[in-house]
Amino acid sequence: MSAVSSKSIRGVFTTSVISNRQVGQRFYKLKLEFSGAAAKAFAGFRPGQFIQLDLSSAAIPSYEKIPEDLADTAKRQVLLRRPFSFTDVTIQRDKTVAELLYRIVGPATLRMTTLSAGGLVSVIGPLGNGFRIVQEKKTAILIIGGMGAPPIQCLAKLLTTSYSDTEVIVFAGAKTANQLPFENKLDEISQQLGFSLPEFARFGVKSQIATDDGSAGYHGLVTDCLEQWLRENSEMVRDEIIIYACGPEAMLAKVARIAEQNKIDCQVSMERMMACGIGLCQSCAVECRVNGSIETVYKLCCEDGPVFDGGEVFFSL
Repeated sequence: MSAVSSKSIRGVFTTSVISNRQVGQRFYKLKLEFSGAAAKAFAGFRPGQFIQLDLSSAAIPSYEKIPEDLADTAKRQVLLRRPFSFTDVTIQRDKTVAELLYRIVGPATLRMTTLSAGGLVSVIGPLGNGFRIVQEKKTAILIIGGMGAPPIQCLAKLLTTSYSDTEVIVFAGAKTANQLPFENKLDEISQQLGFSLPEFARFGVKSQIATDDGSAGYHGLVTDCLEQWLRENSEMVRDEIIIYACGPEAMLAKVARIAEQNKIDCQVSMERMMACGIGLCQSCAVECRVNGSIETVYKLCCEDGPVFDGGEVFFSL
């Protein structure tokens, strides 16, 4: 079995903002343009890697644009950089253009909404280890939970453009329909054909939606939807399937168990609070199993991850 992976040379770069637009309730897409050394560094960006974004000097939105639940915290200083992964990376001659998806959850992401075209922002990256492509796999199942969409979208593009022999299917879950981090749903005919999300349909990738409250797609957890699909496709050779997942840790734990029960290879993108993103602060520990032992060790999400083998992570959930 062979895996394809690479790690770009990281650095501190200043990048230009191309656009910053709202795409849903509290959801925004920020597009950045890298030039010079930064363009070369990010041309080698792998799905699942991330950046650390400096928002300390970003402005606070006007009062009427601040959500009520953030009114008391909006003016807090943003001292630490924030980690984000890209939904898309495109090489355009001597430039590299990247897009990230974010949701307003606190003072840092609230300030992000004020970044505008032509502005500059400091980033550290590319950081971490992304998803590893196993060329022998015939089917790649991509699992999204909530805001786990960005690295999975980036991965879908890579798989469909560079590994055309691999069939890709996406499962996206959220608590309710308005918490799905996507711009639109396709028309009824497209959905009947299995193309529910335009972000993946443009790559020819079928997708299924699951919502906890049944407001869109499958009524239930995305992991239950996955199990149902595996039962319905029991004739598929499990050794020819690989699962890639990003989302809440409880979801990742369930995905890892499903993969183990079905003897399917699995990679999960973990999330931790990251103060530095380069392994100095040691604040993003992930408990991992020692192969062939009952012992565990701690690895760093920013340096050893954020992508780990599903069977390697010791989930306490």
